[in-house]
Amino acid sequence: MLILRIMRKSENFQKPKGAGSDISFVVDGKCERWYIELLHKHENLKSNLKPKLPQKKKLKEQFDFALKLSKESKKVFWIIDFDTIIKETREAPKGTKTPLQEFQRLCNKCKSNKKIVVIVNNPCLEYWFLLHFEPASKSFATYKQLEKPLKKYLQDYEKTEKYYKKPNNDIYKRLKPKLSILLADSNRLGEFDFENPQTGIAEMHKIFSELGLIERK
Repeated sequence: MLILRIMRKSENFQKPKGAGSDISFVVDGKCERWYIELLHKHENLKSNLKPKLPQKKKLKEQFDFALKLSKESKKVFWIIDFDTIIKETREAPKGTKTPLQEFQRLCNKCKSNKKIVVIVNNPCLEYWFLLHFEPASKSFATYKQLEKPLKKYLQDYEKTEKYYKKPNNDIYKRLKPKLSILLADSNRLGEFDFENPQTGIAEMHKIFSELGLIERK
């Protein structure tokens, strides 16, 4: 897990009373980390990353970190790759609380904390990338299933820092020309539904909305 704090380089981004003016991210994957770092770079955001290396943590531990950060941050984004939750829920012994049930309990707690924004990507961040090129047409249980359709558009895609941060052609820069169209198309976005947890979803658009990075017409 990593904690990524950012601050808008804007005089209008004022520190609220009794809270910090930074924005924090809690994620458990390197791809999310690299993408967020690139978002900061291209959208003129100032970042301070710690710890330097992500460490896997259980859902409850991630939630506890997000809760702690919410006391000193203006907004906390908790980003979840849902494929692991689905897999572990299927493998959970009968009669025990499943990871899906635990996640729903924690999400309900987040609703009472207006500073924490839960972001679900199902199955993973790459679903968000795919939506830049085509409407959601099906669900994918794993990244492996999603890899082939994604590579129709990003033929050389790799889950490596070298690929994500390729000089003069990083993944954020490559996707940005399609980003405004994607963010404006509400039919391609949506909200995670616990009644239909298998449905493909990418809620990364919440970041752009909360940070005021969506152009209003």
